[in-house]
Order: sequence, then C-alpha cells, then structure tokens
Amino acid sequence: MDYQRPNHVETPEEQARVQHSEWQYLKIFVVVVVAIVLVAAISFGVQVSKSMGELAHERPAAAPAQTAQKTAAPATPSPAPATAASDAAQPAPAAATPTASAAKAPAAASTAAFAPPAADAIPDGPMGDVIRQGEQIFLHTSTQAKAFVGNTLNCVNCHLDAGRAAHSAPLWGAYTQYPAYRSKTKSVDTFSERLRGCFMYSMNGKAPPHGDEVLVALEAYAYWMSKGAPVGEKLPGAGYPKVAKPAQVPDYARGQKVFNAQCALCHGDDGQGQRSGDVQVFPPLWGKHSYNWGAGMHEVDKATGFIKANMPLGKGNTLSDQDAWDVATYINSHERPQDPRFTGNIADTRKRFHDSEFSLYGQSVNGQQLGRGAP
Repeated sequence: MDYQRPNHVETPEEQARVQHSEWQYLKIFVVVVVAIVLVAAISFGVQVSKSMGELAHERPAAAPAQTAQKTAAPATPSPAPATAASDAAQPAPAAATPTASAAKAPAAASTAAFAPPAADAIPDGPMGDVIRQGEQIFLHTSTQAKAFVGNTLNCVNCHLDAGRAAHSAPLWGAYTQYPAYRSKTKSVDTFSERLRGCFMYSMNGKAPPHGDEVLVALEAYAYWMSKGAPVGEKLPGAGYPKVAKPAQVPDYARGQKVFNAQCALCHGDDGQGQRSGDVQVFPPLWGKHSYNWGAGMHEVDKATGFIKANMPLGKGNTLSDQDAWDVATYINSHERPQDPRFTGNIADTRKRFHDSEFSLYGQSVNGQQLGRGAP
C-alpha cells in the first residue's frame, strides 16, 4: 500500500501529477460556468424577443397623429339624395390594420378611415357658437340660409349624417383638399368658393357674398368636422365612390323599374319627394324644386356612386352596379332648373360646360331634348 512518510518531500514527478489534476479540475469548472452563462443568455434573449413580438402585435403601427385609429361612425338615417357631388375620385374605406413593424406604418395610414368628432363634442364659447350655427345651416339650409336657396333642398340631403357619413361627400373629406384647381371653374378655388358654388348649382340659388356669416358658419363647421384630418391627403370614404361601368348600357326603362321598386316609397312616383308641413323630409330628384343642370349630381356617374353607396336609405350597397347606373340614368333623364351658365343656346352650353358622356344635358330622351329647364 502506497503512503506518504512524515516529512516526505514530493518528487518532481509527484508535483507534476498534482498540478495536472488541478488544471483538469479548473478546465471542468470553466466549461461548466461558460455553459451556465450561455444557457442563461439564450433564455433571456428568447424572453426579450417574445415580449417585443407581443408588444408589436398589441399596438397598431405608427400612423400620422391626425389619422384616427377607428372607422368612421356609421351614418344615421337622414333625408335622401339631392345636392352636389364632390369633384374628387373616391377610394373605398378600410379600417387601420395593426402591424408588427414600423416600416409598414405608411401603408396602414393610407388605408385608415377618418372619424370626425362626435356631434356633442362641439366646444363652448364663441367659436363653438359659430360651429353650431354652421351645423344648423347644413341641416336646414332652405330655411336657415333662405336668402341664398332657390329650391327645397338641404346640404344634408346628399352629405348624409350631418356631413359625417363616408361615401356621401363628407365634410372631413373635402375641407382639407382646398385650395385646389377645379376643372369646373378652371381656377384654383378656396373652400369658401366651393361652398358658393353649392348654393348656385345644388341649391339652385345664388352665391352668398364672400365673408357672409352663412359661409363663415359653414366653413367653421367643416373645419371642426375635419379636426385631425391630414391636409391635402385624399382619405378613404371622401366624396362619392366610383362604380365600374356596367355590362349593359344604362337604360331609362330598366331604371324606371328600379325607381318604382326601390325609390318611389320615399321620393314619390313623380320624384318630388315628401314634405311634412314646411319640412322637406325626402328631397325632390327632378323638377323645379331639385338641383339644377349645373350641379355635380346631374352627372350620371356621380349620381350612380351616391346611389350605390347610400340608397335605398339605410340599405346602401344592396343595389347591383347595373341597377345603380340604370336608376341614376332614369333620374337624370328628367328636366330640372336651367344651368346658371346657360349661354342662350342649349347646344353651345353643352359644348362649353357639359361635354361629357355622363351629362344628359342637351341630349334627347324619349323624343325630348333635355336642358330647356323645368317649368
């Protein structure tokens, strides 16, 4: 048996063996420590990555501060169609979609629907008073702005839900687009000038003077409705939507059938709408009390877009594209007040202001030339 004698002095060979054993133990210890550190680091990295991923999915991608993160409020029933259409083409609305990376934020922002302020959020004070005045003029134009209105229509007849509803030329989709060049006037118009045109054509009246309190109030209302909307950016739901041309050429007779089945209940068999005392509940669609030949709604494509998206009232997007085109053609094949730009000659007026496949002004329908003006 091997043992160590007292006061034994280790030989070099014995010292080498001891040092070798200690070095082996040290290497094992280092390997174990490194392994523990690596396992901890990997585990920590996995947790961080998982947490970041969950956070990215819980929070929508960054969008401009002025773009709302929810869809526009649904329209509530209000009087049916009658005023001017927006000049701009309209993209379809889409709700904002959360994304996991900020790089996708621009795409989310471009498809996010805008939500205007709630009706009860109008502020107090002098500014709020003018905004409320504008709201009342918008809802009751024929009485609140009587001096400038020549028919029985109100702004809300075509700009539904007090100007809030998407796809019915909402105020928030128009206000931020001006100043803008318009082919109709062949000039750069301000929003105030755009409003003046509405009175001339859609309301078949006269333009309020620049700075008139009616214009100021309406512009204040539009400004408030557009609070937070990006300036110069065409928002989903602005104006009226474009409807693809139908398989068949739009037809008067088919349109009359659609009108009788879907529209006459509110607008009457004669298209003159319905009144309750002094209130025009449902607007006239043709004749002397409707929009004139200069209004944007007289163009069949614009009327089709409005009808497809919003009519019958409360049942938008239930008509086929063909039915929408047919009934818009039927409605706009009736006589209405003369275009204020009338030159004294129907053919000349058409050449100058109605040279479009979508305008029936100056065209013959059922043997009658349109454009003479409603009696």
